[in-house]
Amino acid sequence: MNKTPSEPTGRILIVEDEHDLAELLRFNLKREGYEVHWAQTGEQAVQLCRLHLPDLVLLDLMLPKMDGLDVCKRLKNNAETSAVSIIMVTAKGEEADIVTGLELGADDYIAKPFSPRVLMARLRAVLRRRESENQPETVPEDKPIVRDKLEIYPERHQVLCAGQPVELTATEFRLLMLLVRRPGRVFTRQQIIEQIHGGQSAVTDRSVDVQVVSLRRKLDDEGELVQTIRGVGYRFRE
Repeated sequence: MNKTPSEPTGRILIVEDEHDLAELLRFNLKREGYEVHWAQTGEQAVQLCRLHLPDLVLLDLMLPKMDGLDVCKRLKNNAETSAVSIIMVTAKGEEADIVTGLELGADDYIAKPFSPRVLMARLRAVLRRRESENQPETVPEDKPIVRDKLEIYPERHQVLCAGQPVELTATEFRLLMLLVRRPGRVFTRQQIIEQIHGGQSAVTDRSVDVQVVSLRRKLDDEGELVQTIRGVGYRFRE
């Protein structure tokens, strides 16, 4: 028998106009101990976010009137709600909307139909990343970031793979640091251009792909830690 936690482990807002799905999500979330609110429209979602600031929003993109992308934009452009984590709930074949949502600031996405267990795992992963990002930096400067056989020294711009030095260009090192500091987070090509190239117009999506290929090759077997999310972008394996 599952034991329900005595206190909620976080506040979740479900934004979903399909009643049966919303009830299923609400049941599973409450069973895990979350405090749950539900909005059926985009307008209601924005209002509830301001009244009961959630830790995370499960946001269906296909909503009447104000769609999920507009909701995402409004939440991320408002100082009170900009830090709220967002997982987009999408239909298959909505790659363009997924990319747009991630570039607006959404943290992750999950495509319908989905398993409640998979959704819960993704939700917990996003909340863990949010919590770790809000923690003060306590790692000494000379202590490496360790991922499997990789050792990364941010201050020295040094990377070791299985104890052997890896020669990366400055751009490749910035790319690796962007991904490794937020494992599981999907970055679109445009986000990568903006964050490691300063949004330079001369840098194309194809350039990013070439840099990823080069980074993987130099990391040898550990290159598989850099994962391609087809049609969307890249992430570092969680």
